[in-house]
Amino acid sequence: MSAFLAEVERRAFKQALFAVRDEDAALDIVQDAMLKLTEKYGAKPVAELPMLFQRILQNAIHDHFRRQKVRSTWTTLLSALGQKDDDEDYDPLETLPSKSESNWAADPAGAHEQTKIVALIEEALTRLPARQREAFLLRYWEELDVAETATAMGCSEGSVKTHCSRAVRALAEMLKAKGISL
Repeated sequence: MSAFLAEVERRAFKQALFAVRDEDAALDIVQDAMLKLTEKYGAKPVAELPMLFQRILQNAIHDHFRRQKVRSTWTTLLSALGQKDDDEDYDPLETLPSKSESNWAADPAGAHEQTKIVALIEEALTRLPARQREAFLLRYWEELDVAETATAMGCSEGSVKTHCSRAVRALAEMLKAKGISL
């Protein structure tokens, strides 16, 4: 179990970060998902863990948004009673700078160029609609097949294909506008 969690930890964090755009919340979501997996499914075969974990992670992300919506409603109602501040800490365009990986280019110019491209791709991912981003990350980052992605997302296989197609098209357009053709 610990080997599996160590293997998926970083990807799960990035996936949650793309969804919620808040490092602390993403870390909490991943930790909660890992705890739920170990508490409820620790006895399951290792082959079943990836699908279970993805479903738990997606549910945790959805739960975060539900809680955020409720908090937002109450904050709006209570702020109408008090003094109005225009100072907001949340900026949805902020993303984590990508960390260097061992498989990156050895020369500094190549590494710098690759860092810029990764940052542009991550920024483009944050601009996708939630379901498209979720389908794209599950299919191409987590390398789940269409059926597994549909199960993890709780939708049909046709919906997964549609979301992925739209996500790829939107990402290509966003990156082409920035001068990157992949």
